[in-house]
Amino acid sequence: MKIKSFDQLSSLELDTLREIGNIGTGNAATALGELLGKDVGITLPEVRIMGYNEAIDWIGGPEIVTAGVLVGMGNQMSGVMLSVQKLEFINLVLDAMLGVQVSDYSELDEMHRSALIEVGNILISTFINALSGLSDIAVSLTVPAFAVDMQGAILAVPMAMYGGTSDYLMSIGGNFVCENKQVPCNLLLSPDVRSLNFLLAKLGVAE
Repeated sequence: MKIKSFDQLSSLELDTLREIGNIGTGNAATALGELLGKDVGITLPEVRIMGYNEAIDWIGGPEIVTAGVLVGMGNQMSGVMLSVQKLEFINLVLDAMLGVQVSDYSELDEMHRSALIEVGNILISTFINALSGLSDIAVSLTVPAFAVDMQGAILAVPMAMYGGTSDYLMSIGGNFVCENKQVPCNLLLSPDVRSLNFLLAKLGVAE
């Protein structure tokens, strides 16, 4: 039976999506470590299916300013994926790649943004590659977009694009661990319902 919305997912389907989240973030941590030249691990991520408003509250609230890298998905899976980059994460990246840190998002220049886009794109690409490999689904990705804004405004993009068919998303939260310091990691995956049904069928768990 095909589902019409995320809230119709069975416990088996939810557990399968959570396992994809765990594998994808583990691979993303490995890729981040290779890029930064550091040992990077990740705490056990929490993977939840949430409505947009709930997800915004979960990552800090709609009026909290943050940075985000947004990538669109195409081919056999349609939707968007967002890497939320809080200041602790930004400084981990900038310190390793450029030898600098910032105290506020307003200090980010073009070189900083370019580095953050590269890292966000690698995290998302690695996650999607893991999903694609597990499910044998071909997924193409758009050129990443970068924004600094209130979290409610950043998440308004996937809401506007897919809110008509998918008002839920997969919210993945944990901490990267680098040099005994924990740095927040948030990834938000929002496939449309057609893609979700196709994914579950390919994984053999659609009921």
